[in-house]
Amino acid sequence: MFRLIATCQLLVANCQCPMVKTSVITIRDVAKEAGFSSTTVSIVLNNAPLARYIPAATKKRIEKAAKKLGYRPNLFARSLRSKRSHTVGVMVFDMTDPYCTLVLRGIENSLYQSSYLPILTDVHNERSRFERYLEMLLDRRVEALIVLANWLFVEVDVLADLERSSIPTIMIGRELQTDTVSSVVVDNEVGAYAAVEHLYLLGHRKIAFIRGPKTLADSAPRWRGIRSFAKSSGLELDPRLVLDLPESRDPISSFEAGYKLTEEWIKRKDRFYNPSLTAVRQPMDAMETMAVNIATEGINSVIEKRDLSAVHRKMVPEMVARESTRAFL
Repeated sequence: MFRLIATCQLLVANCQCPMVKTSVITIRDVAKEAGFSSTTVSIVLNNAPLARYIPAATKKRIEKAAKKLGYRPNLFARSLRSKRSHTVGVMVFDMTDPYCTLVLRGIENSLYQSSYLPILTDVHNERSRFERYLEMLLDRRVEALIVLANWLFVEVDVLADLERSSIPTIMIGRELQTDTVSSVVVDNEVGAYAAVEHLYLLGHRKIAFIRGPKTLADSAPRWRGIRSFAKSSGLELDPRLVLDLPESRDPISSFEAGYKLTEEWIKRKDRFYNPSLTAVRQPMDAMETMAVNIATEGINSVIEKRDLSAVHRKMVPEMVARESTRAFL
């Protein structure tokens, strides 16, 4: 057995096949190929400030040699020197939430266009996992943090760590009462106001409402919007037509409960209709882009040693009328 292994090792060592070659190409290898010093090659390949003094022909020759050898820069070493990682931590509270899927695609695309690598974590609605992932992201020197908060988000006492680390932090879907964490949220009060106004202008006066759980941060501003329109228009809100979704820690429960309550109302009228739904559309694309813009601007503030302050943006939703609403006859 030992002889066989030794023989196989000898055969591999003598093989000239390029597939066996596993050594990493270094700047010294490129310098030898190009015929210049390692210092000159390093300046060119790292696009250092002194690179502007190096002739174009020299740069071209060095770049050609690097390409020929398959040289790839050591990004880890470069990040240690520059103290930059070009990474952004992206934390979601529940990957199975359909809301997350839509937002994450936009965040990833915006970060790609800005040349930042996202590091995605799913905290499973667990405080301990949230804190552990946050620690790991900070250890990896992410330059910003984007948190996609779902409706079950509870305030986690991590703001002191974020302040100390000077990490620009942006929360999508939730606004915290702090001057250190930026936010991008939908103006739910305006959206609810627009929804009731739409029905009112169609001639409807007997309107039923299903209110969200109190634990849902969006519920209160939406109900304020409804009451605000009712007050300004003289619309009577019949308490018998106001139902509340049950409180639950299951993010799917509200969808199911809302479906059941709506189904019960429909059955009271012995009707069955499957129209396209009128809805208040959240500006997802704009929210994602805004969050990434705030993150990159925050990173620039840290690099340029400018004051880092929180930015809060409320995005106006769009009323989209479809077949499920029509004028009252």
